[in-house]
Amino acid sequence: MKAEELDELFDSGEDISEHLDLSTAKRIGTQPKKVNVDFLEWIVNALDIEAKKIGVTRQSIIKVWIAERLKVEQTHKAS
Repeated sequence: MKAEELDELFDSGEDISEHLDLSTAKRIGTQPKKVNVDFLEWIVNALDIEAKKIGVTRQSIIKVWIAERLKVEQTHKAS
């Protein structure tokens, strides 16, 4: 199938998944990237307390809280 034909099917709202090889598909921007951040000791202790309350790791709570804040900031910028 030519790209133009696939475009036409997609633009008309048809399901094009049968024409795609999803076994090699990747979402852009979803690959993990390691960063190092130094926190003050009291922040680490507070993070550990909050993480323990909800049963997750320190790394998990940091990821969730940063993602939540970024969504808020992006919503404010879009308004």
